[in-house]
Amino acid sequence: MPPLSPWSAAEDFRGAPAAGAESAKIPGFRPPGTDMSRYDFTAIEARWQQRWQAEKTFRAPNPGDEGFDPAKPKFYVLDMFPYPSGAGLHVGHPKGYTATDIVARYKRHRGFQVLHPMGWDAFGLPAEQYAVQTGTHPAATTAKNIEMFRSQLQALGFSYDWERELSTTDAGYYKWTQWIFQKLYERGLAYESEVPVWWCQALSTVLANEEVIDGKSERGGHPCVKRPLRQWMLRITDYAERLLADLEGLDWPDSVKAMQREWIGRSEGAEIDFEIEGGAGFTAFTTRPDTLFGATFCVLSPEHPLVDQVTGAGQRAAVAAYREEAARKTELERAELQKDKTGVFTGAYALNPVYQDGHPLRRMPIWVADYVLMSYGSGAIMCVPGGDERDHEFALKFGLPTVPVVRPEEAEELPACWTGAGWMVNSGFLDGMAVEQSKPAMTAWLEERGIGRAKVTYRLRDWLFSRQRYWGEPFPLLHGPDGEVELVPTEDLPVSLPELDDFTPSPSGDPPLARAKDWVRVVDADGKVWRRETNSMPQWAGSCWYYLRFLDPGNDTAAWDPEIERYWMPVDLYVGGAEHAVLHLLYARFWHKVLFDCGLVSTDEPFRKLVNQGMVLSFAYRDQRGALVPVQDVEVDGDSCRRKDGELVERIVAKMSKALRNVVNPDDVVAEYGADTLRLYEAFMGPVTASAPWNPRDLPGVHRFLQRVWRLYLAGVAEAADAEVERALHRCVAKVGDDLEQLGFNTALAAMMEFVNLVTKKEARLSPDQAMRFAVLLEPFAPHLAEELAAGLGRAESLALAPWPAVDAALLVEDTIEVPVQVNGKLRARLQLAADADSGEMERAAREAAAAHLEGVEVRKVIVVPGPRPMVNFVVV
Repeated sequence: MPPLSPWSAAEDFRGAPAAGAESAKIPGFRPPGTDMSRYDFTAIEARWQQRWQAEKTFRAPNPGDEGFDPAKPKFYVLDMFPYPSGAGLHVGHPKGYTATDIVARYKRHRGFQVLHPMGWDAFGLPAEQYAVQTGTHPAATTAKNIEMFRSQLQALGFSYDWERELSTTDAGYYKWTQWIFQKLYERGLAYESEVPVWWCQALSTVLANEEVIDGKSERGGHPCVKRPLRQWMLRITDYAERLLADLEGLDWPDSVKAMQREWIGRSEGAEIDFEIEGGAGFTAFTTRPDTLFGATFCVLSPEHPLVDQVTGAGQRAAVAAYREEAARKTELERAELQKDKTGVFTGAYALNPVYQDGHPLRRMPIWVADYVLMSYGSGAIMCVPGGDERDHEFALKFGLPTVPVVRPEEAEELPACWTGAGWMVNSGFLDGMAVEQSKPAMTAWLEERGIGRAKVTYRLRDWLFSRQRYWGEPFPLLHGPDGEVELVPTEDLPVSLPELDDFTPSPSGDPPLARAKDWVRVVDADGKVWRRETNSMPQWAGSCWYYLRFLDPGNDTAAWDPEIERYWMPVDLYVGGAEHAVLHLLYARFWHKVLFDCGLVSTDEPFRKLVNQGMVLSFAYRDQRGALVPVQDVEVDGDSCRRKDGELVERIVAKMSKALRNVVNPDDVVAEYGADTLRLYEAFMGPVTASAPWNPRDLPGVHRFLQRVWRLYLAGVAEAADAEVERALHRCVAKVGDDLEQLGFNTALAAMMEFVNLVTKKEARLSPDQAMRFAVLLEPFAPHLAEELAAGLGRAESLALAPWPAVDAALLVEDTIEVPVQVNGKLRARLQLAADADSGEMERAAREAAAAHLEGVEVRKVIVVPGPRPMVNFVVV
């Protein structure tokens, strides 16, 4: 009997339907005359993408929708949605998207109802800057960029529910962003304040601390300075303790949790009230109130309001110059532990409350130094050179006195500065106490005298929430003629962006929206004239809650339906870059907790499991002058890299960027190798959390695997299942399933490659059932090819909806085991024995196998190791 075609269950090789198979026929599927010997990935991928879109294969029904099955468990898998830049995707972007898509497809096979949406974080500065430069409205640029991103993602076969697509720039979306701001305002969590902020004249906008690096804007590298401006703030500090404590229950990377803890920066200590000679005084926070006897000077932050009041006439010029210099530094630069300490004396003195007048340590000189931040504590500190390394360095540099206050345990000599555990010395009533006992003792002493109190502080500051930009969400706020502020009524939302031709903020800092005079002026029913808020919200606003809008994006009457939210939340798997470890995740958690307190969501945390995908790096090249050489101009031969003119060039590994000329466009890879090859390559690069360089020389190898699979099916199917192949397939199913549960995509692929190699080496054919089961394993990774193979086997429904193959545990047990035979530790033979062979059988077989090596020698000892890693070793002399 001739071998069966892999498509014989539905049609013969020439395309004629097999008997009774008309129902399985797919319109347009391999028309008569198609050359099936060639793996035509371009046609295959286009065909299946069109079918998925037409049939809405990946639509996720909500409770109450047709097709919703309440018996199925849910799985919400989410990507950090992208900003649609004009550059489009490069091959680094799909690494995380491929990971979530593999998981989404796998979970569908496992019987889950899967929500896997995609949208666009589309407000932001780049589109506005482009508008300023070209006159193109940001909305037009954004729409064009979104179209490009969408087409690129769809070309990669990602199984998103495109009916849920959203953009933060749509008025129907930011209506509800404004509604959430109303909730924040109503709970007293939004307030107006004049605060020193980073101002970038070149960008004509305020920047957050994290957007300024070395005194320059992160985007463009423009100089920035601190200046006071009226801003809207959010009281995220009210949630500091909950944001910190609730990290414990999250399945997040330890590194991300550590960064959030560091950013929140919880400190326990005491506030101490200090008098100033001839003045009122100030309050300083310290984590070491026990060291007050060693405080010899005080330091104020350059921004502290007392600086102007306490600075003497002879010091004013030096203090002013120092403050101006400090204003050009970021908080990160100022807090750097290794930096050289700088400061200037104000001429004023504070009084140490533990000493009486006349004591040499009673008067403490007050300095201004930039290592003290206004954003931590009160912006004023007492300085103890004997108990704090930074204070000690400062004291040494400026000749200030040092009093040791802690003797280390078992130390014979008293060090000048000691920050660890020990016993108090030179500390009055605390002398002889252990450090941990002395802290509460000193705090109690301060409280009894009304000059101090226990205090918990946080490094976290309230969130600067306004920007002087056009391309952002308008605030739903109205300013009255007498300074009163009111919310825009909910029924009048959204407050839409007005049309503008000029998007440039004024040099005074007035936002572009201030130019829209008719939009700004609002007259109420009583004839009262109000002014709209002309600042706009930051880009973070829309990304704080988009995962909730994905649940119910078509709802015009509510941000989401409570029943739908209760079903889908929380997000089960959230994947994105580590660069969002603090800000986006912290802000989203804050908003979610506020919504939870309002009774609007059912969980107090939004993201159950977080995974940070590694970066896809790329090779870049420099010539002997150090100039960058475009990748396409370099020829690589092993470790040798040359320009096409023969000049040697240096290869480096770096993040993909236009500046390095090493960006790889996924469209080019898809055109040459197909989307399934790109997906497999991204999955096979290594653990999803690891960074790795993009190496185009590895693409053909992955593509050859898909070609081998194609040829395996093309060779025909067997009438009966081969027993060895069946056992190997069960092992493969078990391995792939276990690996996917752990996001081990590369090892799962390795298992499939091993299976294909075994079948190919045996020159075996898969039975129809085996072929269908292996196609299901392949589907999460190479969905287009898997669908094509399954359709050829007669499957009418999309393979994406097929159940995961079952595993027979009995077939996972090996019938035979391989036993290495050694003589004095050197391998001499390998045996294939029954898996249940006992030690005696193993030794007898090993003696026969190694007989030539045992002849004429004395066997002193035989070591037989049974079990999963068996071995026999003969020790001879």
